[in-house]
Amino acid sequence: MPLHANDSGTESDQPKKCLHHVAVWDAPTRIFHWSLVILVTVSFTTGMMGGVMMQYHERSGVAILVLIVFRFIWGFIGGAHARFAGFVRGPRAVAAYVRSLFRSNSKPYLGHNPLGGWSILAMLVVLSLQVATGLFANDDILTEGPLFQWVSKETSDLLTQLHLVNRNILIGLISIHIVAVGFYLIKKHENLVLPMITGYKQWHETVDVSQGSVVKGAVLLVVLAVAAYFFLYR
Repeated sequence: MPLHANDSGTESDQPKKCLHHVAVWDAPTRIFHWSLVILVTVSFTTGMMGGVMMQYHERSGVAILVLIVFRFIWGFIGGAHARFAGFVRGPRAVAAYVRSLFRSNSKPYLGHNPLGGWSILAMLVVLSLQVATGLFANDDILTEGPLFQWVSKETSDLLTQLHLVNRNILIGLISIHIVAVGFYLIKKHENLVLPMITGYKQWHETVDVSQGSVVKGAVLLVVLAVAAYFFLYR
């Protein structure tokens, strides 16, 4: 059932706007998002703890690798708003959006806005680098990445240093992401978290958004997980 809202807060000043619940994020995209949040948290925690916890650090890293590959593929075969073509826009669109960001009448987006789209890509690229370097890294004590034997010790040490430096970049991107979510909630009164939980967003008109297949997403994820296991551990 449509909801009614009034931007001014009084029913007498403006006519009411009819808001509709529109399906935006498909289930595979939402599962990817929250699984990534959990696994990145586990990776950071176990990495800081070190010692025997590094085995869980490695496992969570491999799981993140599976999720990243899944997301890149899902960016071409997933739901409308999960596809890169649906949210990756050119520099002009990004610049125009940034200029209008603090205006009350800035254009709303049902999916990712132009700036948010590039932030998603940046996060995926930095996460990919973090996982890739971790596969070859070592801690000179107990832990070696599953592909450590593929490179020399000197190369592994170099990639380990890059892994540590890139970790700080990743922390910065995550911090910016959290601040941005807070900004949209406080400044623009737009809750970005709830739609990523429910899959639905309140919108001013009804929109028929194509959703990615749950079965297709599940099969893809299982295939990638099995492939990662055989490639890294067999």
